[in-house]
Amino acid sequence: MITAFLGLGSNLGDRVDNINMAIKMLSDTGQIVVKGVSSLYETEPVGTSDQADFFNCAVRIETDLDPHSLLEQVKGIEVRLGRRPGTHLKPRPIDIDILLYDDTDMESLGLKIPHPKLKTRRFVLEPLLELNPNLNDPITMRPLKDYLADVKIQKVKKIGDE
Repeated sequence: MITAFLGLGSNLGDRVDNINMAIKMLSDTGQIVVKGVSSLYETEPVGTSDQADFFNCAVRIETDLDPHSLLEQVKGIEVRLGRRPGTHLKPRPIDIDILLYDDTDMESLGLKIPHPKLKTRRFVLEPLLELNPNLNDPITMRPLKDYLADVKIQKVKKIGDE
C-alpha cells in the first residue's frame, strides 16, 4: 500500500457536507483507506475574488491504486458530487487534488505529482502539515514546512479558531 495525500476543497453548496461526502466516497471505493483527515480551513479563492470562500482540508490515504487510477477515482467522485467541466477558478461543489503520492516525482498528460502548486498555497500546506509536519518535497527533499515562509499572504483560518 502506498501513502498519498489529497487536497479537498468546496465553495458551492453545503461546503462541509460536500467534503464529508467526498471523504466517505473515497472510503467506499474499496481501494482507498482514509487514514487521516485534517481540520477544515476557510480560505479565500486564489486567482479570482468574485466567489465564496472555500473550505479546504487534506486527507491521508493508503491505496494500491497507481497514480492514474487514483486520479480516475477522485475525478469520478467530483463528477458524482456535481462538479462540472470547465469550473477551474470558478465556484464548485468539490475539488480533489492529488498532492503527494509516496515520494513520487512524475509528470504525464493530465497528472503531475507532487501537485505543481503545492509549495505556493498556504491553504494546501497548512492542512497537509497538520497531518504530517515532517513531510518533504519529493523533488528538492526540502521540508514542506520551510515553504510556508515563502507563501504570499493568503487568508487561511482553521474552522473553530476565532
